[in-house]
Amino acid sequence: MHPRELRIEDYTYSLPDERIAKYPLTERDASKLLIYRNGSISEDTYRNVANHIPADTLMVFNQAKVVHARIFFTKPTGGVIEVFCLAPHAQYADIQTAMQQKGEVLWECLIGGASKWKNGMVLELKNDSPAFTLSAAIADKENGAYLLRLKWDDPTLTFAEVLHHVGKVPLPPYLHRNAESSDAATYQTVYAKEEGSVAAPTAGLHFTEKVLNDLSEKGVGKGFVTLHVGAGTFIPVKSDTMHGHNMHAEWIEVTQAMLQQLIEADGRNIVAVGTTSMRTIESLYWIGNQLLNGITPALHEICVTQWEPYETDRQHSTKDALTALYNYMAQNSMERLITRTQILIAPGYRFRVVTGLVTNFHQPQSTLLLLVAAMLGDNWRNIYDHALQNDYRFLSYGDGGLLWL
Repeated sequence: MHPRELRIEDYTYSLPDERIAKYPLTERDASKLLIYRNGSISEDTYRNVANHIPADTLMVFNQAKVVHARIFFTKPTGGVIEVFCLAPHAQYADIQTAMQQKGEVLWECLIGGASKWKNGMVLELKNDSPAFTLSAAIADKENGAYLLRLKWDDPTLTFAEVLHHVGKVPLPPYLHRNAESSDAATYQTVYAKEEGSVAAPTAGLHFTEKVLNDLSEKGVGKGFVTLHVGAGTFIPVKSDTMHGHNMHAEWIEVTQAMLQQLIEADGRNIVAVGTTSMRTIESLYWIGNQLLNGITPALHEICVTQWEPYETDRQHSTKDALTALYNYMAQNSMERLITRTQILIAPGYRFRVVTGLVTNFHQPQSTLLLLVAAMLGDNWRNIYDHALQNDYRFLSYGDGGLLWL
């Protein structure tokens, strides 16, 4: 069956609200860890994850850093307008370039209370320390999102710094609570580096410096990629079948050195920490496959489309595809590849790079649950039933699992 025909109602389960973790545990690595391999389930905690990862495995982490993407403006009349910064305007080469803009930036946003924002109105927000004023004006509107022109009167500040000072942590909507000061630290991985995500790569929230050191001492390799998680990750599938669902595109960034690690790990276990890491490194295969098929990807455009894995006839070996991409980058003096992926990993997908996944428990009828089902087939139900029956905590701040193909 082509994934277009998958019925989303076949990928659901009952998730009581009390099973959704509203807050993280005090100790990150104290969260439960469900281990699934060859049809059997065992349990441990994240602080012992190194015991369940074979030596010489390569683990790949998403080092994306969450920005304070939610801004609240107050109108002179007292009404509050909420601005959720989604992504930079297409005029910028990539998210990093946009985040480093000074004085002014164009950003695609969602607006809460948009009906209160009258045509031509400029909103202002004053910050005390450092002292600056941020203004927002609507430049355009398209597909339900607004393009805002954001300006600030301190030319020394980058947009990343402005968001840090005036923005709030963009907690997932299903937590049904406002961000608190503690979330600035807990909703961020300890290895976060590249600013631009509006949601955390939550599988990595459980990892501490000690856990990372334990993995290194065992001989487990570590590699880092970047996928800037967009708000689309929270968009539910509303169509009956996946044919009617448009997968959101997200920016990815991978260095030539990381690609070399993947090539050298051929034949060994490669574990993606989080669905975002998995989508990134699986996308690398398809970009390399395009090159071998005589297609040169246009940089800064979507390089992997939603249905490409299911509709490409000529599919080369994993090593050949990754090597082709490595050589392409070397020939073009590219130390890093920055582009976007729209890949949908769903039942019917053949995994090319990844052999294991560390991940949290996902929402019913979500594309993330489809990804897990692509790995495990119908066994995903057994895993989720076990988690529900054994007091596992669900979603972003919840527990998780180590799943093997």
